[in-house]
Amino acid sequence: MSKIFEKVKREVTLGLRSNWRQFILLVVVTAFVGGMVGLERTILPQIAEEKFNLQIKTAILSFIVIFGISKAVTNYFTGAMADRIGRRNLLILGWVIAIPIPFILIHASSWAFVVFANLLLGINQGLTWSSAVVMKIDLVGEKNRGLAMGLNEAAGYISVGVIAFLTGWIASNYGLIPYPFYLGILLSVLGLCFSVFFIRDTKHHVLKESVNNSKQMLQNIFWETSWSNRNLGSISQAGLVNNLNDGMVWGIFPILLASLNFNLEQIGIIVSVYPAVWGIGQLVTGKLADILQKRSLMFWGMLLQGVSLLLMVFANDFYQFILLSTVLGIGTALVYPTFLVGIAAYTNPVQRAESIGVFRLWRDLGYAIGAILTGLIADTFGISYSIFFISLLTLVSALIIRFRMDAG
Repeated sequence: MSKIFEKVKREVTLGLRSNWRQFILLVVVTAFVGGMVGLERTILPQIAEEKFNLQIKTAILSFIVIFGISKAVTNYFTGAMADRIGRRNLLILGWVIAIPIPFILIHASSWAFVVFANLLLGINQGLTWSSAVVMKIDLVGEKNRGLAMGLNEAAGYISVGVIAFLTGWIASNYGLIPYPFYLGILLSVLGLCFSVFFIRDTKHHVLKESVNNSKQMLQNIFWETSWSNRNLGSISQAGLVNNLNDGMVWGIFPILLASLNFNLEQIGIIVSVYPAVWGIGQLVTGKLADILQKRSLMFWGMLLQGVSLLLMVFANDFYQFILLSTVLGIGTALVYPTFLVGIAAYTNPVQRAESIGVFRLWRDLGYAIGAILTGLIADTFGISYSIFFISLLTLVSALIIRFRMDAG
């Protein structure tokens, strides 16, 4: 074993500069991953209403529930299996699962096929995004971890925004089906090819970092990351609430905008602003997570999210929604890379992949919980009440971050 350690010390170097080629390739792959989500972001609620005649919000949002649950569970197992199976192998498996998704959406004869496609999409996202995140953290070491996560999440969510805009534009000019989903075929093929032919595993980088790391080992990774550790638990609950409100925006927002008589192209613009600002903003906020207090970044980010969602209840003008979507994107940009940097900072490198997997389990369960909650409230009381309720939950989450976390 000592010979292995010595070999790793000699041959492996941590840091963004030393590993920039692999890092850039992983950023490109992450852009493909985000694009697969952006594929549905604008048009799927309209397809539910126009093609399948679904009116009940809980039925329409079933695709987000399935997506959230499958992605969350896959995140956990990706983290748990990363060291045993290899990050790269999980990345490749995720892209293999992505290949049939656009074809299922194009040829779906019932809403059940759409739901099944989102089951596969959740597995795809859990395997590919989790693997790419952990591999980037492995490569860069501790110094530029925030910058790495900012670049990673920026690539993913800029891609979500761009593809969401493109699908809205294509749908408004050529129809909801099949042309927007041709982008998904291209993205899945490119993602698989890059992962097979260009990406290398990072297990030796983990070994190199663990040699000199003195971070205390967690006794129960699942429970401590979920809640009992005041820092890890606070981050996990905020991650859940963040994706809870994102699930609401994903499913309810296009329906709200359509009810206010915005056309499909306007809806595509408004819906794409939020993930685009979220993505671009992380180019700045990721590095801030290396410099500034993590607790403050997460508190202000969740606060901005809550306030912008609350004000959406009273908005009715195109430019008001553009402004509020921008603020929502800024708030999410502040927290998203900081979540991952925080989890990595509070865990030992040997346990990092599994701890990140647990965090991402809870974070992405937020999609399912948000879709169910907002669907039930929207069907019972109306869309505005569901947005109001989710905004309050987001503000409460900000307070938990502020008063439970350490100031580090």
